[in-house]
Amino acid sequence: MNWYEKLNKYFPIEEMKSREHMERLLKEQGDVYKKDESDEHVLMYAEFDSFIFIDYVWVSAKTRGKGIGHKLIQKLKEKGKPIILEVEPVDYDDTDTEKRLRFYQKEGFEHAKSIGYARRSLATNELNEMEILFWSPEHESEASIYEKMKEMYQKIHTYKDKELYGKSYQPVDEVLTLDEDRDMDNILNALKKPENA
Repeated sequence: MNWYEKLNKYFPIEEMKSREHMERLLKEQGDVYKKDESDEHVLMYAEFDSFIFIDYVWVSAKTRGKGIGHKLIQKLKEKGKPIILEVEPVDYDDTDTEKRLRFYQKEGFEHAKSIGYARRSLATNELNEMEILFWSPEHESEASIYEKMKEMYQKIHTYKDKELYGKSYQPVDEVLTLDEDRDMDNILNALKKPENA
């Protein structure tokens, strides 16, 4: 199975970019968009001057819990820039969502509660709501993370979208919002306590 098949099998259709989209990003935006892969993992990320955005991270089921994800995140942290990613809210029927959140919580990521993110999938036409997590060596503000997310959305998620998909994603101001009074619980604090705790 190649890197794209691994991602496509693991991530929901509404979160996936097309293979052509990712290959074009790697080829045409290779100074920013990068792939790190082995038999056990695939990491797709964008490294900008002032931050890193993790687009996809996949670790094979047989090697999960062996420190591969930690090593990948550590390698990115060593660059000394804020790291941002999108996550699904916890779905207790899907144990992977809770495991992912626990992993990022252990890695020191914070929930950007004031940032709203809702993008209509071009594949399903359904609204896909995500939450933003970030790690910052300098305790970056959520307002700063919001500005970085806007830059990423315009340069990565909507890159040649009309040409690649035949239609465009929504404008950034429809997808991302910043509201300090957003009524949102911290999704990391809301995780169920482990049974052996």
